[in-house]
Amino acid sequence: MGGSVVTDDLWRSVTPQVIGALVRRYRDFDRAEEAAQEALLAAAAQWPEEGVPDDPKAWLIRVGSRRLIDGLRSDEARIRRELADATNVPVGDLVVPPAYAAGPADHDDTLTLLLLCCHPALAPASRIALTLRAVGGLTTAQIAHAFLVPEATMAQRISRAKQRIRESGAEFRMPPPDDVPERLREVLHVLYLVFTEGHTASSGDSLHRVDLTAEAIRLTRQAHALLPDDGEVAGLLALMLLTEARRPARTSEAGELVPLAEQDRSRWDTAYVREGVALVTDALTRTRLGPYQVQAAIAAVHDEAPTAAQTDWEQVLALYGLLEQLAPGPVVTLNRAVALAMVEGPVAGLAVLDDLEQDKRLARHHRLHAVRAHLLEMSGDAAGARDSYLLASRLTTSIPEQDHLRRKAEAL
Repeated sequence: MGGSVVTDDLWRSVTPQVIGALVRRYRDFDRAEEAAQEALLAAAAQWPEEGVPDDPKAWLIRVGSRRLIDGLRSDEARIRRELADATNVPVGDLVVPPAYAAGPADHDDTLTLLLLCCHPALAPASRIALTLRAVGGLTTAQIAHAFLVPEATMAQRISRAKQRIRESGAEFRMPPPDDVPERLREVLHVLYLVFTEGHTASSGDSLHRVDLTAEAIRLTRQAHALLPDDGEVAGLLALMLLTEARRPARTSEAGELVPLAEQDRSRWDTAYVREGVALVTDALTRTRLGPYQVQAAIAAVHDEAPTAAQTDWEQVLALYGLLEQLAPGPVVTLNRAVALAMVEGPVAGLAVLDDLEQDKRLARHHRLHAVRAHLLEMSGDAAGARDSYLLASRLTTSIPEQDHLRRKAEAL
């Protein structure tokens, strides 16, 4: 046995590898996930007293395999009893399915497991829940708390997701090469959604959910380590780091939201800024251009500006124009409207918003009205800005954002 320190990083790094190894061996995602959790519980009880094994992953796989086989044998015995009771005829032994090829001991199944959890047969909410549970190593209670739903609701969501994967006939293996890019886009989208929810919680008292942003960054680092030459994986990691770098300055000591233009930039995490800039610079120079790289480049422009007034808005506007070509959508256009207003004036930005109000996907979104309020304030229309700030505050379910928007209205 090795040392005696058991850390969250150790748990979370080995969890997907253990689940992946068990799924690869026994071809049963549901049982493998349960067996891995039982192995982790056994480790939590034994390792503090006995010490951490020299190879924690192998120890957990071995214990998980025993638990999974025990479960199969228990089911076998129950089926034999039920058949004997129903037919009054003794039933011979059923055979526990053998393990499939285990693969090399140092094989890392994390990417395969990520692709399985983000299977196209699952709804986005189910992909997020299953990814955080199986790959992230979070408990059902932790995931439920992060998304403000009852634990029983989240447990059902995860259970249905595993059942849907089983019904779809999905196999635990890398998809064919032609399918990998599309499947990888689903994985990156899930990680992006997890980070976004952590960066600005969609509801509740807290602006941030640091556990989610940290988990999203950790999982994206894993994906980047597995796919170091994929520009979009690097771009997403850079975007997360450059955005997370500002978190210390996003709230005041009283917990109030502080917009980007008013933040104390000395509080930004410079290590994250340097790493994010290096990642996106490298990706842009040697890989195929993609939306996450462009978003990271925009974040880098903001993060590298010494002050808000020194932001290169012309470059930001050009990058949003490029992003609209790569990944058109109302939110991208909304952000371009802000950049356009900073370059050409608020009237130009407001003209873009007039067109956006016809888009049903955004018409009742608080950000549309918050941006309108900001541009009206820039143009000198205090009454119109106040009305838009109040409407935006009513539409958001985030309490810190509600409070911020109401304060902006009251100031006018």
